[in-house]
Amino acid sequence: MTALWTSSEIALATRGRASDHFDVSGVAFDSREVGPGDLFIALKGDTTDGHRFVEQAFSQGAAGALVSQPVAGPHIIVANTTSALDALGLASRQRMRGKVIGVTGSVGKTSVKEALFAAFDRAAPGKAHRSLKSYNNHVGVPLSLARMPRNTQYGVFEMGMNHAGELSALTRLVRPHVALVTTVALAHGAFFKDESEIADAKGEIFRGLEPRGTAVIPYDSPHRDRLMAAAMAYAGEIVTFGRDPRADIHAREGMPGPKGTFVQARLRSCELSFTVGPPGDHWITNALGVLAVVEAAGGDLAAAGLALADMAGLPGRGRRVTIRLPDGDALLIDEAYNANPASMRATLAMLGREQGRKVAILGSMRELGPQEAELHAALAQPIAEAGVDLALLVGTEMKALAEALEGKVEFVHVADAASAADRAQHLIAPGDAILVKGSNSVGLAGVVDALAGG
Repeated sequence: MTALWTSSEIALATRGRASDHFDVSGVAFDSREVGPGDLFIALKGDTTDGHRFVEQAFSQGAAGALVSQPVAGPHIIVANTTSALDALGLASRQRMRGKVIGVTGSVGKTSVKEALFAAFDRAAPGKAHRSLKSYNNHVGVPLSLARMPRNTQYGVFEMGMNHAGELSALTRLVRPHVALVTTVALAHGAFFKDESEIADAKGEIFRGLEPRGTAVIPYDSPHRDRLMAAAMAYAGEIVTFGRDPRADIHAREGMPGPKGTFVQARLRSCELSFTVGPPGDHWITNALGVLAVVEAAGGDLAAAGLALADMAGLPGRGRRVTIRLPDGDALLIDEAYNANPASMRATLAMLGREQGRKVAILGSMRELGPQEAELHAALAQPIAEAGVDLALLVGTEMKALAEALEGKVEFVHVADAASAADRAQHLIAPGDAILVKGSNSVGLAGVVDALAGG
């Protein structure tokens, strides 16, 4: 089996010095994730120092360590381990001869990244790579690059940001052949004046495009023209996707069914009929973005269509769980990982199409800035339109929504996730459809675990 990295390759890439010869099969900077054969990178942060965990990493089977001070065990010593991680990511990108995809967006980037991986892996089994979890920041992106096998044909990398300038740096590490913006919405509003500034920050992803690369842009976005202007200076071509028939890739028809939504789509090269497994209109748009990328990358569109049919919801991002209750079952829709106004509206609309009593367990939306109270209160409308029977509101920011729902929808307002988990178990009943959604920092994953028995 070919090594992911040899010690000499790591030393050359990072301008470090190897204590011994060793090969590694993986890379990790979290000591809890280290497994046999891994390279452990001892990063120094504001509150912790990875060098404290080198011994633990070796005890878990690490083959070597990347450090900035001598340690017992095979290692490569460098001046700065954070810079060395960037350098290793760059070296991985330089040796890769396949197609690289960059994905960003206010909503849906992790789900779309996973769908793209599924599409490419179905066409080229074992030759597709993607960033795991939501490793999409200044540390997670180079780590995901460093983990990419040398024979990868398709690499898919998620990139996130909450300040201007961050994507510009990340995309120059990734150097995508195809760069996709899923959507622009008011997320991280505490750091931006308005959505147009968020669109500008998302548009930074195009700055790292390879020559003659493709920018993929949501046609239906009110910021479409702004994104296109951002792409023009860097992209060899610009492709749009959306529900509007004027988009380059658009849906001609979408019909919900028992196993997903049947879609007929018009692409640049052909028409394609396929099924989208995950429910919700937003997933039709996601699928169109996926197909736009696959087509631009020269991938297998038929395989992509099959992969979309087989997609299941991810934990925290649409996973559907059956809750076993003494007198029957209930449906849990796990959207606990993140939330902003746009994603709240989309998932509430999806809840509205479910059968049975509709229960919405909604956590605060964080980092919204000065409009925080107004944006929380505005959720009263999609809650009413979805026919929600009971809302369990979690977090102090939800006070504005509680006031807006007064006398309109039955609700309970609690301070934190622990209280929500306790209340939820007494509120749900057989036949319920229960949506759990909020910003990750609210901790609603604990509510999901309590309800699902995790």
